Amino acid sequence: MKVFYSDQFVLPLPEGHRFPMKKYSMLRARVDEAGLCGPGEMRVPHAVTDEEVLRAHDAGYLEKVVSGTLDKQEMRRIGFPWSERMVERSRRASGGTLDACRTALEDGIAANLAGGTHHAFADRGEGFCVLNDSAIAARTLQDEGLVGNVLVVDTDVHQGNGTAAILADDPTIFTFSIHGEKNYPFNKGESDLDVGLPDGTGDGVFLEALGTGLEEALDRAGATMAIFLAGADPYEGDKLGRLSVTKKGLAERDRLVLEACRELRLPVAVTMAGGYCPRIEETVDIHFQTVERAAEMADTFKPWRNEKGAKYG
Repeated sequence: MKVFYSDQFVLPLPEGHRFPMKKYSMLRARVDEAGLCGPGEMRVPHAVTDEEVLRAHDAGYLEKVVSGTLDKQEMRRIGFPWSERMVERSRRASGGTLDACRTALEDGIAANLAGGTHHAFADRGEGFCVLNDSAIAARTLQDEGLVGNVLVVDTDVHQGNGTAAILADDPTIFTFSIHGEKNYPFNKGESDLDVGLPDGTGDGVFLEALGTGLEEALDRAGATMAIFLAGADPYEGDKLGRLSVTKKGLAERDRLVLEACRELRLPVAVTMAGGYCPRIEETVDIHFQTVERAAEMADTFKPWRNEKGAKYG
């Protein structure tokens, strides 16, 4: 299975910053050591172009991001200090999702070892998210005539408010978010389907709600492709999660989503989204098991062609 990594484009952060930037290089090392990819299947993504970004973001916002003219409040909302390396990192992480989507259309499934930046709005960033990779990727593939309807399955513990807002009036991209109801963001957006869970929700309730919501989302979306945000932060040991889902429960989440996509012959791009365990190794464990599950299933995602002759899967 092909995976895209951008951890070498490091966003410089002050010492003690709570964002776990190191998890990306640790995850790539785990994937490499486990031999989940064949020769040449671990790839550096392209940096999304202005044209690609502008399919999801306002021109004025992009200009401020690139030029470093976001004001203090705007930067505080994002949670990162501005630098040219922040811009490059954001472009590459979004490029990883777009490249994973393109690859999934050929191979059936692919992964971005970053991405899931679902708190970025058209005109602003929030919550460690500068550019919205899912919206950029979906809109770009649609504009190029490569896909029809797209389904975004967001299982990060925090609601994908930016994705919901960008795509609110777009009937061709269905947004499904299952998240902690009382967790960040405290002013929720409105996805096409939102499933909010109470603090302390464990495996049983989480998986039942996911299964029910996923069935509805797949039925309503009419999708030709899916983007799966496999956040590690519903985990019981996550300091920002507040749910009580185990690693076993998250492995079952991955199985449910990927098998549902496979059954409907949907190409799927997997992204990592959030994870904030006090021990970063635990976050990496969860992300790794997601990539491992996807790699194990890769051979069962078979290519086919749509009615226009374009290759899907």
